[in-house]
Amino acid sequence: MTADPEPTPAGPETVSQFESATTIHPASARSATGTHALPETPVDLIFNPWVPEIHANPYPVYRRLQQEDPVHKPFPGVWILSRHRDVAALLRHPDVSSDRRNSPVYEEFVKALPVEPDEGALTPSMLFLDPPDHDRLRRLANKAFTPRAVERLVPRIHQVVTELLDRAEERGEFDVIADLAYPLPVTVISEMLGIPEEDRERLRAWSLDLIYTLDPMLSVEALARAQRAGAEFRSYLRELIAGRRRHLGDDLLSGLIQAEDQGQQLTPQELVATCVLLLVAGHETTSSFIGNGMLALLRHPDQYARLHDDPALMRSAGEELLRFDSPVQLTGRLVLRDAQIAGQRVQAGQDVVALVGAANRDPEVFAEPDRLDLGRTDNGHLAFDGGIHFWLGAPLARVEGGTAIASVVRRFPALGLATDEPVWRDTITLRALSSLPVAVT
Repeated sequence: MTADPEPTPAGPETVSQFESATTIHPASARSATGTHALPETPVDLIFNPWVPEIHANPYPVYRRLQQEDPVHKPFPGVWILSRHRDVAALLRHPDVSSDRRNSPVYEEFVKALPVEPDEGALTPSMLFLDPPDHDRLRRLANKAFTPRAVERLVPRIHQVVTELLDRAEERGEFDVIADLAYPLPVTVISEMLGIPEEDRERLRAWSLDLIYTLDPMLSVEALARAQRAGAEFRSYLRELIAGRRRHLGDDLLSGLIQAEDQGQQLTPQELVATCVLLLVAGHETTSSFIGNGMLALLRHPDQYARLHDDPALMRSAGEELLRFDSPVQLTGRLVLRDAQIAGQRVQAGQDVVALVGAANRDPEVFAEPDRLDLGRTDNGHLAFDGGIHFWLGAPLARVEGGTAIASVVRRFPALGLATDEPVWRDTITLRALSSLPVAVT
C-alpha cells in the first residue's frame, strides 16, 4: 500500500482545480540546465481520473501518456510519471519525501481543515514518514508483524474462506466483494488485533470515509467526513489499547505495545496511527486485490480455466493479477530539493505523482502488457510500492488474496459474471469495486 489514511495537504479547493486542468499544456523550451524539454502534447490528451470513462478503465489513457507525454505536467507544481523506469526511480529517489509536513502549504492546509484536529490526527503513519523516523517505526512494527506470524494465520485464513464460500454456494449466487473480498481481510486483521466481532461494522463505516483521504484531492465535505471518522476511530483505538495494556496477550496489538528497538517503543500516537494503517489501508488493499483479480479472471475465461486446471499456477497468477489491475493506482512524493527526475529539472516544493497502474502496464518492461498471462515470469510489478515504503502487509495480502482466489476458482469452475458493467468505487488512489455479483452455473 502507498498512502496513509489520514488527512493530507490536498486542500479543500483542489477538486475543481484539477477538473479544470484537463488539457495538457505544451511545455516550454529546453531549460538552461540542459535537461530535455517536455514533448508537445496533443490537446485532446486528457488525464482526469474523475472522468467516468477514465475512472472505469484508465489503461488506454495510461498508454497514451507513456507514448506521448510520459512526464506529464497538468498544472504548475505537479508532475505525473507513467513509465515503469520513472516510477521505480521516484520511489527510491533520495531527494523526495513522503512526509507531507514538509510541504510549503502544510500549515495553510491544517488551518483550513473543516474540523478541528483531534489528538493524534496529524500524527503520520510510517508510510508518510522519512528516515530516520520511518525506519524506527518500521523496525518496531516488524517485530510484531513477522513472516512467522503470517504463517501461523494460514489455517485460519483457509477456514474463513471455506466458511464464506459455503454460505455463497448455498445461495447459488453471491457478491465477490460483500461476501468474500471484504469480510476475509477484515476478519483476519481484526482477529490479529483483537477487535471484537461486534465492532467490525463500525470499522467498515470508518474505513469507507477514511479511504478518501488517500486521494490527492478531495472535497471539503469528504474531508470533513474523514476527519470525523478518524476522530471516532482513534478514540475507539485508544480505549482498546488501554484495555490491552492491562491484559496483554499473544495478539498483534499486544506485540505492537511491547515492541522495543534500542530502548525505544511506539509512542501512544504512533501506536494508534499504526493500527489505523493496518486496519484501513491493509484490508482495503487486500479486498481490492481479490475483487479486481476475480473480475480480471472472469473477463478472461481461458485464464480462469487455466488456473482451475493447474492450481500450482496460483503463485505466479497472484503476481500477474496484482500487476494487471493494481489495487493502488498512484502514489505521490514531495520534492525536497531541486532535482533531476525523469529527465526534468523539478523544483523543491513541487509534487510528483507516480502512476503505479500505468507503470505495471509499461510495454518497455512487460511483453504484451494488456494481456492477462497467469504464467508470466519475472513479474517486476510495483503494486506494493517500492524502496523503503514497500507495503509491510504485502505477505499477508498475498496469502489472503491467493487463498481466496484459488479457492473460488477450484470450487466454482463455471462461475460467471452476473453483470456486464461492474460498479467501481469513486476513489482514485485505490482502484476498487463497489460490488461484483456472480452466479454459479
